Amino acid sequence: MPHSETTTITTPPPPTTAPAGTGGAGGASAAVRTAPADHRGSWLRFSPAQPLFRARAAQRLAVLAYHGITEPRSFGAQLDRLRRLATPVSLTAVEQAVAQGRPLPPRSVLITFDDTDRTVLTHALPVLAARRIPAAAFVIAELIGTDQPFWWHEAAFLARHGGRSRLVPTGRPAELLARLKALPDPDRRRSLHELRVSAHRRPPRQEQLTPEDLRALRDGGVSIGNHTLGHPSLGRCDDATVHSEIAGAHLALDKWLGEPPTAFAYPDGGYDPRADAVLRQLGYRLGFLSDHRLGPRLPAHPLRISRLQVDSTTSTRRFDTILSGLEPALQRWRGATA
Repeated sequence: MPHSETTTITTPPPPTTAPAGTGGAGGASAAVRTAPADHRGSWLRFSPAQPLFRARAAQRLAVLAYHGITEPRSFGAQLDRLRRLATPVSLTAVEQAVAQGRPLPPRSVLITFDDTDRTVLTHALPVLAARRIPAAAFVIAELIGTDQPFWWHEAAFLARHGGRSRLVPTGRPAELLARLKALPDPDRRRSLHELRVSAHRRPPRQEQLTPEDLRALRDGGVSIGNHTLGHPSLGRCDDATVHSEIAGAHLALDKWLGEPPTAFAYPDGGYDPRADAVLRQLGYRLGFLSDHRLGPRLPAHPLRISRLQVDSTTSTRRFDTILSGLEPALQRWRGATA
């Protein structure tokens, strides 16, 4: 039986790093946060191609996708950089551009957060509010008001403490999580249950946002969007689960906020046509990917808007090369030639 002792944490450990635009530890995409990556970004800033990419980016929409904010001071420096180089816009402004068929202003940037742990409220909101910069946060509805950790953090902890599952051979945390994500969603949830039952320690608890916190974020200029009920890989879900994951979260957010959400971020960042159909039925206006790309100032496909992966610890030099699109282009070129 699992050990009965529990502890509490207020912020999660940072996810395992992965190349920007790919799934991180929990299917939550994360920008590279290693020293070599930042060193490469610093060098790229002085590349002869950077001015060309920056000029091209002026005619594109940059949507930045963060997760938790672990370095508020660095995050503030990034926002100050944005105020000098770009035009921060709100989720509502993007919706209006789509509805009216009018491109957003040059150098428009929208800031978004996926998963939305408490650091978005405690660390990001004060920094954003001090600079009057709007943002959008996409939440996992079944975690709101709980102390349940994100499932990828929980699975990794349980595996390190003796947890076993019949369908997922234990191994390194990154391998375990990749296998869990690849399972059909009922099997993923069943495997998580088996890990909980067999582990000899319970994972630390994680205080999640409450409905009151969601309203505080919204009132502070951070729009709240749908990130499903439980953050599954939608491509591994059957049709009924795709519908229930989106519609269930939609109803919960409508109840908590007094208004239905109109924007959605795909878990793991990958587009799913069945999800697109559900979103259209529910009246969603925007949907966001995690493909590490810039998009047009007037989104051609409002339910498939590209985003750039970035982290609060990213240096301002590397931040510039991400914002210009130079580093994402280099990553795609390296992937194509690998």
